[in-house]
Amino acid sequence: MPDLQITYPEDLPVSQRRDEILEAIRSHQVVVIAGATGSGKTTQLPKMCLELGRTSIAHTQPRRIAARAVAERISEELKVELGGLVGYQVRFTDKVSAETKVKVMTDGILLNAMQRHRNLEQYDTIIIDEAHERSLNIDFLLGYLRQILPRRPDLKVVVTSATIDADRFAKHFASSKGDAPIIMVSGRTFPVEQRYRPFEESRDHDLNDAIADGVDELWAGGMGGDILVFLPGEREIREAADHLRKHLSHQPLTRNAEVLPLFARLSQAEQDRVFDVSNGRRIVLATNVAETSLTVPGIRYVIDAGTARVKRYSLRSKVEQLMVEPISQAAANQRAGRCGRVANGICIRLYDDKDFAGRPRFTDPEILRSSLAGVILRMKSLHLGVVEDFPFIEAPSKRAITDGYQLLAELGAVDDDNELTPIGKELARL
Repeated sequence: MPDLQITYPEDLPVSQRRDEILEAIRSHQVVVIAGATGSGKTTQLPKMCLELGRTSIAHTQPRRIAARAVAERISEELKVELGGLVGYQVRFTDKVSAETKVKVMTDGILLNAMQRHRNLEQYDTIIIDEAHERSLNIDFLLGYLRQILPRRPDLKVVVTSATIDADRFAKHFASSKGDAPIIMVSGRTFPVEQRYRPFEESRDHDLNDAIADGVDELWAGGMGGDILVFLPGEREIREAADHLRKHLSHQPLTRNAEVLPLFARLSQAEQDRVFDVSNGRRIVLATNVAETSLTVPGIRYVIDAGTARVKRYSLRSKVEQLMVEPISQAAANQRAGRCGRVANGICIRLYDDKDFAGRPRFTDPEILRSSLAGVILRMKSLHLGVVEDFPFIEAPSKRAITDGYQLLAELGAVDDDNELTPIGKELARL
């Protein structure tokens, strides 16, 4: 590629496996790259595809906040202007041009592109990043890509995942030659000490006090180092930020510490502050967006509240709710891994080890905790076929499918043949 210098940071584990990854992508239609957070797969894989001469690369991210940050990072490393060779597209915003060869986008953008281009012929390479998150969009994309691969022998697909689901993805994309190859890449981690600090919620002592106690413990004796605090949502982050600012203002050493929120609805300028290099002490309060999608630089310590907001549908009450519930062991370990990036880390969990041991090993895929009425509606509007025949990685139960059709029939969204009515088409557009 003329005038384009592609280099790879030597300290990233994925760079050390570069030759093996290039050979795998060259020789196979689908490659699964499994690696812990911090291995560099998100930023380096698009560069490897460019090196192979691929000219139209779609690189999906589960969240808007990550799509822009990833595109900026790749363009920085390639020393090109954002919106030229490397661009991004999220809902309501895009920065791409005729020269764009790497387009970072949310998975929903790629899914919508299928309505206009059934075989996604505008791309010669598709990278599905953070596939282990198993959102509905990711499951749709993985199923649809499996359907179009035989029609697009020129298309290369790279699926990246934390180490937890790699075998499942390899089997999903099995061909006559066997399962898709898996390349395991280690994370760039130092040892992380786990400290369990459960607290009893009372009128005088709540979650915000427990976080403040954790900060005092980590910064005791004049120790520095940035802290990343995981909380379930925006409201909890704002409350914790107010409490921490007051708490820190009483101590000379911590009076000037920055307290920075990080969640999807933040303005661009506020998001950028989290990624700016700082010489002072910082506490970043984040939702699970910082679990895998984004790497906050310079983190030495993590405080984990152990909860997240999760959408869950009840077949019995027919209600879908956004609930705060305990995270899985896999998610807790991902969070802990965020502090072993620059030096030995400490992760304070605001729950006890028995609680951790009793949690489910993995987070349920979204399709197993969603109303299938919305799924069926989406599939019909995207012309993905009937839900019963679609190659999902994990197929929903027959009971859930029947419940979905029943709800759509009650709304007048499908007719007796389960085809969309005019009302159904309007609902799908919404």
